[in-house]
Amino acid sequence: MPRFPTVFVSHGAPTLPLSEVAARGFLAGYGTALGRPSAILAVSAHWETAAPRLSSASRPETIHDFYGFPRALYELRYAAPGAPELAERAAALLDRAGLACDSETRGLDHGAWVPLMLMYPAADIPVAQLSVQTALGAAHQLKIGEALRALRDDGVLILASGSATHNLGELRMGAIDAPAVPWVGAFTDWLAAAVEDGRSDDLVDYRRRAPNAQRNHPSEEHFLPFFTALGAAGGAKGRRVHASTTYGALAMDAYQWE
Repeated sequence: MPRFPTVFVSHGAPTLPLSEVAARGFLAGYGTALGRPSAILAVSAHWETAAPRLSSASRPETIHDFYGFPRALYELRYAAPGAPELAERAAALLDRAGLACDSETRGLDHGAWVPLMLMYPAADIPVAQLSVQTALGAAHQLKIGEALRALRDDGVLILASGSATHNLGELRMGAIDAPAVPWVGAFTDWLAAAVEDGRSDDLVDYRRRAPNAQRNHPSEEHFLPFFTALGAAGGAKGRRVHASTTYGALAMDAYQWE
């Protein structure tokens, strides 16, 4: 099977599958554009652990890890089969790289099932999920991705899911189509240029080198999956495949590395 791309997507608010916005339309067609992987390893910003953990569930449940949203959202289910063999292989690759890993039979949180529901709505591709280690930062997540790069040669889609920007305190709530604020655009333009130029060192050091980095990411968990995708790309130049904003400050950009 040919090597599969590695991607980073912004999953937005949990209501994305129920919203008529540009990012939803993009994700709804993105799975077709990518093609069908043999399995999916989803790296979600919504599973934070002290050390790497993999979900080895054979039938992962749909976790509704949020509150205060419309009833219709809680009725959504993504009943994809699990991928315990993929989780086992990923754990072995991490262990070989000196990154001790554990596993549990955890379901899919909305960082995983929201984009997957749109990308692969048939829910017939096996999925395993990998956690992020917020306390260890970008360089650590890059190493995680580097260790997992070989999975791509087996046709595995490494799907990193977070948010290109994520300052919830600055959202223009109630106006999903509010225009983007300037400090978001400055950051996302820098990010796109750095990815397209292959400037991995700048990206890992984004909190010092990118404009408005800490304002766009007061905490890092929603950006850290990006670095796992970058690491799995092996330093290759990538490209921004989608750019849009919701609520004025939540960038929904997506990136792909061949």
